Amino acid sequence: MEKNKISIITVVKNSSKTIEKTIQSLLSQKYKNLEYLVIDGNSTDGTLEILNKYRENISLLISEEDKGIWDAMNKGVSLAKGDIIGFLNSDDTYFENSLNIVNNYFSNNKIDFLFGSVEKYKLMHGFKPWKIKWSFGFYTSHSVGFFIRTNKHKEVGTYDDRFLSADLDFFYRMIVKHKLKGMGTKKNEILGKFKKGGFSSRINYIDHLIDMNLIRIHNNQNKIFVYFLYLLKILKKPFKYLSAIIKKN
Repeated sequence: MEKNKISIITVVKNSSKTIEKTIQSLLSQKYKNLEYLVIDGNSTDGTLEILNKYRENISLLISEEDKGIWDAMNKGVSLAKGDIIGFLNSDDTYFENSLNIVNNYFSNNKIDFLFGSVEKYKLMHGFKPWKIKWSFGFYTSHSVGFFIRTNKHKEVGTYDDRFLSADLDFFYRMIVKHKLKGMGTKKNEILGKFKKGGFSSRINYIDHLIDMNLIRIHNNQNKIFVYFLYLLKILKKPFKYLSAIIKKN
């Protein structure tokens, strides 16, 4: 039974090669109690022509300049009218029956958010909130795998675009500060495929580590502990760190 109206937000800019497959993966869902919001950053490569092809299936289409991915996501969240929000990036796809799985979890469990299993470079599954103060490797994915009650998302607030990984800052606030309750789907309940080569994969490793430091310090973690974690990251992947230094220079 489709108890929950699900708002899916797609943020897109110049993704003409992948956006149609993304849209089709959503339209192939058997779930009908759905709102689809597309926030386009004023694309110039033919993306808008593809979006207009599916215009009758899009609840709200906005195409205008924005300040980047997090600004666009905040815009989508502010306009969402469903009970639950999910994010489907313009080069990612849902698998069959994903939204029915999501609805069942929210209908049958007292949860505020859900992390679904996803295919990335490997199968990502599970949710380990106890790891968050040590590692941000506690969840499956933001896009494709993450769903949250709309009122709870607005309670936690917006994505802070001062951070490269504003989703990690959001998750920290969501779990540690607001103490929202969530869970992960079973390993075999795979919601979709997270395509490599997106925004997060283009961030230099050093910039990524520094960004995680800033997120933790901004959320009042002890600075000595934060830089201890930073050192551990370097020792764990010294060659990746040295490679990142060479690329920056």
